[in-house]
Amino acid sequence: MSILLDDVVLLGGRRHVAGSSDAFVVVRAESRADLDAYHRLRREVFVAEQGLFAGSDLDVHDDDPRTIVLLARTATGEVLGGVRLHPAPDVQGSGRDLGWWRGSRLVVASDARMLLGVGAALVRAACATAETIGALRFDATVQVGNEKLFRRLGWVPRERVHLHGRPHVLVDWPIARAQRLADATKAALGGLLGGLQQQPYGGGGPGFVGDDGAPVPGTDVIAACDAILPSMVERDPEWAGWCAALVNLNDLSAMGASPVGMLDAVAARDASFARRILRGLTEASQAWGVPVLGGHTQLGVPAALSVTALGRTDAPVPGGGGSAGETLRLTADLTGGWRPGYSGSQWDSSSHHTGAELRSLSAVVPALRPTAAKDVSMSGLVGTAGMLAEASGCGAVLDVAAVPTPADASYGDWLTCFPGFAMITAERTPSGATPGHGLPDFLTSTTCGELTDGIGVGLRWPDGVVTEAIASTVTGLTNGPSS
Repeated sequence: MSILLDDVVLLGGRRHVAGSSDAFVVVRAESRADLDAYHRLRREVFVAEQGLFAGSDLDVHDDDPRTIVLLARTATGEVLGGVRLHPAPDVQGSGRDLGWWRGSRLVVASDARMLLGVGAALVRAACATAETIGALRFDATVQVGNEKLFRRLGWVPRERVHLHGRPHVLVDWPIARAQRLADATKAALGGLLGGLQQQPYGGGGPGFVGDDGAPVPGTDVIAACDAILPSMVERDPEWAGWCAALVNLNDLSAMGASPVGMLDAVAARDASFARRILRGLTEASQAWGVPVLGGHTQLGVPAALSVTALGRTDAPVPGGGGSAGETLRLTADLTGGWRPGYSGSQWDSSSHHTGAELRSLSAVVPALRPTAAKDVSMSGLVGTAGMLAEASGCGAVLDVAAVPTPADASYGDWLTCFPGFAMITAERTPSGATPGHGLPDFLTSTTCGELTDGIGVGLRWPDGVVTEAIASTVTGLTNGPSS
């Protein structure tokens, strides 16, 4: 599937457009007439003019309802060019969109090729659209003569191929979704928390680097503390109270600890609002069977909420206990759905479960017997895998097609969202625990990557290509406190 630009397609006489050289806009094709105009232009260029196809250049992607067509159009509605985006060929026959999208059939009308910027504008719009729809990989195949243009636009050449009787180059558009999330949520931790690490047992003590919980020196107690975003507390106070328990109990579970109690710190503008926060926390406390032992409540101030959870284990599992060559496993609860108001960013896998089912989750990590474990939280699966790898002195590669996902979640969202309950673990040898046999039967557990030499996180695709998701370390912590 060729993308033909500038020195290949952009030939012919100069179009004279009234006004300035930027007298066009790029819009999404919405009607049958829009698509007909695009297909007609492709036929004129790729079949009649270029002779790259005999009779027609239409293919299966034109019939795919997921395909997106962008058009460069004048103020009078005349189509100057177009490009399409579509999921890459399903080489595994899974029928799922893995978040790998491709750009193809970029075309500009022969008499518009001297109108500067049409081709480049379509390429830029295609890149922006791919990121907007949540793609994790976006690539294209372009004629060699256009490599310079694509480099200038930020694309990265990968491989040279021969198509339609002409030399081409495969080019990749760097997708920075996971990197941006990691930078926004975790990148500052090393610099911010370095001073705390100077104290004895600062950051959890030897062997614990950025762990979800902190071992209390001289005891078998694990302490975990998380705060809820103030905007979430204001917008959805009952859910904020529930999640304050959820995230802390997940942190204990990641360490292999059984919960024994929680402490809360609640701030609210008045008693009525505080009551709503505490209602959610109370429901969670009752569901998990973990009491709120005490805490602090303050009124007349902006909303805020944090919870500390206490658990016990004589063998805490570190987040940084893995080593290169070990297998990564994701054990997740795919039941439930997107929390209303948080579609694409927060999966609710907990509110529909019984208390017994919720309490059974604390046994997951002990059953798996991993060398390292972390619960997937704010930085998503990719960022959390990066933190486990960073703490272990490794890099990580995730096999995208092997990552279990809910049917209602795109891969782009699932790899970067808060998934409710999901544990990423490293293992030298599988424990043999499976859903229904050592693990709760409503969970899904599968291997989906490995720890590697180096740093950062790569995504491995069904064609064997590994794209960069996170370039370096996630937190910069060397022996840091709970994150």
